[in-house]
This record gives sequence, C-alpha cells and structure tokens, in this order.
Amino acid sequence: MLTKEVYIKKRNNLLAEAEEMLNNDDVEGYEAKENEIKELDEKFEKVAKAQANMNALKDKEPKKNNFIVDDEINNKGDEDLKNEDKFASVEYRKAFMDFAKTGKIDEIPEKFQNVDEVTTTTDAGAVIPTTIMEEVIDKMEEYGQIFSRVRKTNIKGGVQVPVNSLKPTATWIDETTTSDRQKLDMSDKITFTYFGLECQISVSLLADVTTLSIFENTLTELIVEAMVKAMDKAIISGSGSGAPLGITKDTRVPAENKLELNENEIVEWSTWKKKIFAKIPLAYRAGGSFIMAAGTFEGYVDGMTDTNGQPIGRVNYGIANGPQERFGGRGVILVEDDVVAPFDSATAGDVIAVFCKLSDYAINSNMQMTMYRCTDHDNNEKVDKALLVADGKILDPNGVIIVQKGTVA
Repeated sequence: MLTKEVYIKKRNNLLAEAEEMLNNDDVEGYEAKENEIKELDEKFEKVAKAQANMNALKDKEPKKNNFIVDDEINNKGDEDLKNEDKFASVEYRKAFMDFAKTGKIDEIPEKFQNVDEVTTTTDAGAVIPTTIMEEVIDKMEEYGQIFSRVRKTNIKGGVQVPVNSLKPTATWIDETTTSDRQKLDMSDKITFTYFGLECQISVSLLADVTTLSIFENTLTELIVEAMVKAMDKAIISGSGSGAPLGITKDTRVPAENKLELNENEIVEWSTWKKKIFAKIPLAYRAGGSFIMAAGTFEGYVDGMTDTNGQPIGRVNYGIANGPQERFGGRGVILVEDDVVAPFDSATAGDVIAVFCKLSDYAINSNMQMTMYRCTDHDNNEKVDKALLVADGKILDPNGVIIVQKGTVA
C-alpha cells in the first residue's frame, strides 16, 4: 500500500536521481524522472482521497429505511413485529404491493389488519408502507416550492391550540422576575380539523410492476406528483372548506395588509417601495418571500430598475441548481397560474402577489396514507385512491401582505 511514508521515501529517491541526471547534463533522463515524480504524486493523491472516502464511509451510520431488494428475507417473528413499525417490514410491503395490484384485501395478512374494524370488499383499504411515505415526504420537501417551506405539525384534530405554543416567544428576565404569561383570547387560538387529500392512481400503472423496489419507486413518484401540486395550491389559495385554509383566503389577515397595484403602478419601483415594501412590518421581513405567477414576474418585475438604473427585479444564474428570482433583495417563489393569477389575466380585486414568511403556516397531518380500490364508472376503469388526512392554517397572519390587481382611476 502506498502510505505517506512510502510515498515520501520514493519521491526523495526519484528527486535525488533526477538531480544527479541534471548535473550530468542528461536532460532526457531528467525529464523521464520528472514524469515519474508527477505520476507518483498523482497516484498518491488518488490513494489519499480514496482512503479519506473510505474513512468517511466507516464513520457514517447506515441509511435507515432504504428500499430492500426482493431476494432479502424477513426473518423477524411476530414478537419483533410488535416492537417495531410493522408497516415498514418487508413482509407488509410485499403484501401491500400485491393488494395494490389486485385490489384484494385478503392479500394483507391478518396481523397487519385492524381486526376490530369491520370492512366490506368495497371499502377495504391498506395503510401505505412507512418506507414509501418517508420517501414521499422527502421528495415533497425537495420538489414542493411552497410545502417545503411551511411548518409541519401532528396535533389531534378538533383541539384548540394557542398560537403561542406553535410559535413561541421569548422574554428577558432577571434574578427576581419571571416572564409574564401571555394573555390569549379566542382569536389567538387555532383549531385543525380533518380534510382528506385524495390521489387517484390508475391500476394499469402498477399492474405490470414485478419487483418491490420498482413498485415502491413508481408509487412514490405518482403520489408526490399529485400531492405536491395539491398541497402548494391549498397553502396559498385553499378555501378552508374541504381543504386547508389558504393564506389569501384567511380573513384574519389585517385589512391594511391588503393592497392594490394597477397597470401603471406595477411597473414602477417607487410605487412598489411606497405601497408594498413600506407596509411590511419590520418583525416579519426576515425570512419573508414574494409569491407570484411566472407571468407577473417575467412580464413586470424582472428587469425593473430604480431611478439610478440599478436592477431591482432580477434572476441570478449559476448560484444554485437553477435560476434564483429576486425582487428588492427578497426571494421570489414562482407558482402556477391557478394558485396566484398572473397580472395580465387577473381581474380587478384578484390576488397577484403575496409576501409572507411561509414557516408561519402550519400543515397538520400524521402523514399516513391509506389506499383504497374503487371503480371509476365515468371512465369504466378501476383506480387506487390514496387518502391523506391533513389541514393547514397560517399561524400568524400579521406579517402577510396581499397584493391585488387595482384599476386605473
């Protein structure tokens, strides 16, 4: 093995030989030795780098809940299953794959079912394995422009929760005083309820999948694609009836935080500065972002300059994995037109932009999904419905600025 000691010894010997050849005017011999030294340096660098990587791998803990290939055998008995997450076991994951492909609840062994719950063949469902849900959550955090930035909670539905318990505050005290308990009224509490997010998956998309790992990857991608879009839309513009209450629909947002820009004002930096930026409370500026449709940013904000010609709205390239939109020094999150309407297609009074700190919004869910098999009579085909129970609300609406389309006087 090329250790550091061996490398230094060989290199010194080569240097001595090269120097002797150079002293004897043997240029060709010197150049050959010089190449040997360079090759030795490169080899040692590769060996040292490989050794460092090996040491890092040894120190790193094994990754949890990796997909397990089909030929691995689950040797754990029922006692082990009781002490662990049974929905993460290979046995359950394989049974769930069979259920997803056939729709027969009998594919799920009784020890994985709720024996106290009476079900019929039409409403029987199976919990989606933990490994798939963890992968779904990871990918939603990665791909969800809005969802990845909000707060995640798991609070029992129907319970009134003081906002201060979810968004704590700190108070300075000395040796003889303690912090006063904050007096809260009903408006300082929020209640999460139960709404179902349904993701329909055509049976034909899963029918031909043969291996466990491919099945889990396929199902994960299908669920993430549907859920990310639905979650992002609900967080911004959800009605609160049958879905989470969106930021733009929350009546607790102060009236003075709802502002208008008409077609002449939206292109003027001085107007944005006076009417929008000046209204953002200082306590809520850090961490806040603008949320708007691509058409609004590309058509009216990108390229905007101040009176000195300095760029205000811009796109930075090459800093991250993709373009980074900025406006007035703050980040811009681009969303689909059905989430926030672009200025050109919006009518008077429509929301065209939002400024807020998304971590002040909470999605409440245990992030556990159940899959059901049903028949879509309109299209005459069987579909799998993955159902997630969740709700969401803005915890502190005082830092939200809602920009609406105005009319020219």
